[in-house]
Amino acid sequence: MIDENRVSETPFDDDKLKEECGIFGVFGHEDAAPLTVLGLHALQHRGQEATGIVSFDRQSFHSFRAADMVGKAYGAPGVMDQLKGHVAIGHNRYSTTGETSMRNIQPLYADLSFGGFAIAHNGNLTNAHSLRTDLVTQGALFQSTSDTEVIIHLTARAKQKTPVDKFIEALRIVEGAFSIVACADDMMIGVRDPHGIRPLVLGRLGTAHILASESCALDIAGADFVRDIEPGEMVVIDAQGIQSKRPFDNKPSKFCIFEYIYFARPDSRLDGHAVYQIRKNIGAELAAEAPCAGADIVVPVPDSGVPAAIGFAGGAGLPFELGIIRSHYVGRTFIQPTAQIRNLGVKMKHNANRDLLAGKNVVLVDDSIVRGTTSRKIVDMVRQAGAREVHMRISSPPTKHSCFYGIDTPSREDLVAHRMGVDEICAHIGADSLAYISVDGLYRALGKAGRDHAMPQYCDACFTGDYAVQLTDFENRAAAQKVTHLQDRQGKKS
Repeated sequence: MIDENRVSETPFDDDKLKEECGIFGVFGHEDAAPLTVLGLHALQHRGQEATGIVSFDRQSFHSFRAADMVGKAYGAPGVMDQLKGHVAIGHNRYSTTGETSMRNIQPLYADLSFGGFAIAHNGNLTNAHSLRTDLVTQGALFQSTSDTEVIIHLTARAKQKTPVDKFIEALRIVEGAFSIVACADDMMIGVRDPHGIRPLVLGRLGTAHILASESCALDIAGADFVRDIEPGEMVVIDAQGIQSKRPFDNKPSKFCIFEYIYFARPDSRLDGHAVYQIRKNIGAELAAEAPCAGADIVVPVPDSGVPAAIGFAGGAGLPFELGIIRSHYVGRTFIQPTAQIRNLGVKMKHNANRDLLAGKNVVLVDDSIVRGTTSRKIVDMVRQAGAREVHMRISSPPTKHSCFYGIDTPSREDLVAHRMGVDEICAHIGADSLAYISVDGLYRALGKAGRDHAMPQYCDACFTGDYAVQLTDFENRAAAQKVTHLQDRQGKKS
């Protein structure tokens, strides 16, 4: 669940939005767990603080969880020996609570009336707190603080007879964003929420079936991409094959547009689009909307700004150059004991290519500005390297609103675009000019004529504040705070 007051403990990435997790599942392969490790490795960018796998060997469930990166967690002696079975589901987690607690690491597992049940969830439930309060009142005992456990309790209490029908009954109660892989004895289940906010794809490896957050995870396992799981679709995979169900009322598709801008790996295909090409399209559209007269070179802020910078350079007819070099050997747990050393964090991750930048008018291309702290340091670093002018171009619209659907965003007040206009942000980061792609331009890069303001084709709430799903918990909390505020005012008057 989102903690809006969280301060990132990752000093080199604290000015980026964070995807909460990646999920992967295999059914029908005797090396299901090793294949799942490969898939999770490909999805490491979606969650880097914890990982877990649950496998099933036709008789028993086996599980392993660790607060670590994939390679280190599963490379420990004896770990893979215990994960036997022809079914396995896995999860990479990015903690949103400031502390990675073992009890919150997924997949979560429980023994229910029909047998074992394991679940891995990408997304965020917007009514989890309300449901959890009701369940606790009714006597439910929770073992974690994860909203995913709410789904387990609802499944356990469902009145339907079969595991699949119980699961469906539970999912019809929850609100928000969810892509899920689950294992109930000898079957694997994949499902997306009715709006399809978070991604989930289906692959095939011989006779085995695979579910994954992104297609790049299929590639590393040697599997073929079959298709995207559709919004509101549930697939049930067992020894008889795949059964597709439509358990929810039809809703308009609202795939997260930020997957194309930043979250997904550029070598993935999602929702029918090649992510790399979309990012190049965004850069070209940005060049058309916000050209930079007198610029000499286009430089990406690595690595996420690279495809958009290539598109910008092509659209603007300017040279693309690697004017900033990224170190790939900076650990997430590097100790920064003093304020002086902590301020050098950006330079430990990025270094300016002085010979290339000196005397040039530089266009820097990045995917987003969240707090503005890193952008300010990057601009300063390029200027100190001798650049004559530094112009910033951003391949997303201003991020003004918090996400409640599975992205770890700062509180709205900490988003620099919520507090400042574009000119103010430009002065804040020290650039000579700053421009973002427009919302309509972003949609054009995705092959649309523009944003349909009556019925937006994607979830773009972080830019527009137009939330696809009701924010039950947030609205209840806001209402309670309003009541408390009024009571305090009345108390002071009396």
